[in-house]
Amino acid sequence: MDITYVTGNSYKVELAKRILEPHGVNVLQKKIYCPEIQNDDITNVSKYSAKYAANELNMPVIKNDSGLIVEALKGFPGPYTSYIEDTITEVGLLKLMQSETNRKACFIEVISYCEPGKEPVSFVSYTNGTIATELRGKYGWSFDKLFIPEGKTKTLAEFEDDERWKFWSDDAYLQLEEYLKNLK
Repeated sequence: MDITYVTGNSYKVELAKRILEPHGVNVLQKKIYCPEIQNDDITNVSKYSAKYAANELNMPVIKNDSGLIVEALKGFPGPYTSYIEDTITEVGLLKLMQSETNRKACFIEVISYCEPGKEPVSFVSYTNGTIATELRGKYGWSFDKLFIPEGKTKTLAEFEDDERWKFWSDDAYLQLEEYLKNLK
């Protein structure tokens, strides 16, 4: 079975390949423009993009969307994480957190699988952690410099690429693998 991962991020594709290919799923990569709806639910954003991509390419696809959820900010920035990266950046997020003692946060990643003409199915991963009080690290990008994975004392940006990716939950990919196995 072939699935096209619609993304420009090769790290995401490598993770999907590590989990899916041993189970007979060949993961291809294609980067296309997909409209991203503005919605308060990350799952809805992921599903919309997956459905668009599956119908546009006329093949089964996976598409993801993710967001940083900060407990003290009532879930903000959530599905608007990319917009916050582009506007107030991680520095602005730290300013919003300046007087907060509750530093709990998590990244939510939603992987949506869709076949042409069908409705998408979604799977969710949660990577728990905390928000640092200052930007730290030279690896990764954006919020990696302020997100500390659960059980660690360093930000993601303080770990090189080969290490950093080990801290992300791969639950969504494992759920997708189980779903695809049951389709056969």
